[in-house]
Amino acid sequence: MKALVAATVALGLLSAAPAFASAELAKAKNCLACHTVDKKLVGPAYKDVAAKYAGQADASAMLAEKIMKGGKGAWGPVPMPPNPQVKPEEAKALADWVLSLK
Repeated sequence: MKALVAATVALGLLSAAPAFASAELAKAKNCLACHTVDKKLVGPAYKDVAAKYAGQADASAMLAEKIMKGGKGAWGPVPMPPNPQVKPEEAKALADWVLSLK
């Protein structure tokens, strides 16, 4: 029984690790200066981004591109600046994390 409980806890921690890692990555890359998970700040809330692009086949690649190169017009007059410090694999991880939020 103890082994079953330990395995369940370990599985839960492993499944939470990507979200935690991406939240930490968002903090490390200064994304949280303009965004929060559930409230509009300067940029849109991540949950709003996830809702807008839910079910869109190319959403992850498109968002990763916007994270790195910036964008304008999708969320109002304030443009998103480019983030050259974000590597492509980091941008993909961030985009996937944002899209996973509900």
